[in-house]
Amino acid sequence: MLPDPLPAASARDVRNGYIFGFITVSLWAGFVLLSRTAEANGLNGFDLTALRFGTAALFLLPAWLFWHRVALFNLPMLALAATGGIGYAVCVYSAFHFAPASHGAVLLSGILPFFVTLMAWLILGERPSQHRWMALGVIGLGVLCLGVYSIGNLHQSWPGDLLLISSSCLWGLYTVLVKRWGKTPWDITIGVALLSAIIYLPFYWLFLPKGLFTAPWHAILLQAFFQGVLVVIVAMLCFMQAMARLGPTRLGAVMATVPAFAGIGAVVLLGEPFSWLLVAGLLLTCSGAWLGSRG
Repeated sequence: MLPDPLPAASARDVRNGYIFGFITVSLWAGFVLLSRTAEANGLNGFDLTALRFGTAALFLLPAWLFWHRVALFNLPMLALAATGGIGYAVCVYSAFHFAPASHGAVLLSGILPFFVTLMAWLILGERPSQHRWMALGVIGLGVLCLGVYSIGNLHQSWPGDLLLISSSCLWGLYTVLVKRWGKTPWDITIGVALLSAIIYLPFYWLFLPKGLFTAPWHAILLQAFFQGVLVVIVAMLCFMQAMARLGPTRLGAVMATVPAFAGIGAVVLLGEPFSWLLVAGLLLTCSGAWLGSRG
């Protein structure tokens, strides 16, 4: 006897959940690709960080003033701004000065489960299960494929690769700290963006090298809108909606496709070199992330 079909409302929620999930995947993959193109328009990593938090703060300040007054100047929020805010943004944007977007596809989302597992073990005392170890082993094979693929230009890309690994480590720490301190999505979206802007923008204006004065306006506006609005705000809202409708397991499987979308986009849209080793690395890291989400 066949099981009863899902109620119409439930089926619609699941369908909408997948739509929100793939919007999030597209934005996260687009983040890798668009960040790589910024330097061609004269924008450096410090510029992109300023555009990210400056634009997000402009849109989120009214929400902080009139709706959700998040406490900003406390140790947890300062730690979150330092790791998932300023630290992550400066590292990841600066990495693309050296490394191609295809490396970012694997070394950002691809190896993130390694660092989430490690930080959860060290900070929360959550020992990884056998299922998680198997998933991490598959991801490790994917990273090994990328390493072999990158040997030819490693002398040029290694600073960027190290920065990408550092970015993934910072985001893993940030993720675990959010869980430890019980912060809500709106707490971190509003609080981290505003506090990062308050801390970073004056320092950027006074001391850091800038390309904003020579870059074309269309490039500045595109990066500001994409990095500050679509990535910081819209992607978070879509992620929250997808999580509510799909739950962590199914959404984790959807998010595991981010490295593949970013890697394919790097080859097709940016003209980066194609290699079957790159394809193998992307498939393995996606598969490992999917296995991890199932556990």
